[in-house]
Amino acid sequence: MLDSQSVRTPIQPGIRGFDAGKKITGRKRHVLVDTLGFIHSLKVTPADVQDRNGARLLMAILTTAYGWLKLIWADGGYAGQLVGEVARLKRHPQIDLEIAKRGDDVKGFKVLPKRWIVERTFG
Repeated sequence: MLDSQSVRTPIQPGIRGFDAGKKITGRKRHVLVDTLGFIHSLKVTPADVQDRNGARLLMAILTTAYGWLKLIWADGGYAGQLVGEVARLKRHPQIDLEIAKRGDDVKGFKVLPKRWIVERTFG
């Protein structure tokens, strides 16, 4: 599972950015976990980095490791060109990137089955 989380950093030194979607100044954690929630890869970026660009940093690790991966679930922020980029990874042509989206007709809160794996890791 691939996901990111913005974290407020009001006084801490270091590079920070503004996440306009969540209205937070801070950093964003991009994480790749297995189905049990164990972290396999983690990158911290300023909060203004798009999820897709943060995922590219994680995918760079796949060029040297994790030859056993077959499927990556990702949240809706990773949709778009990233699906094709993962399919073109030279070392891992068999990896599929599947986006876990909630339905357009759903209103309010709804549990997305695979998304809770990474949320539990952040917790």
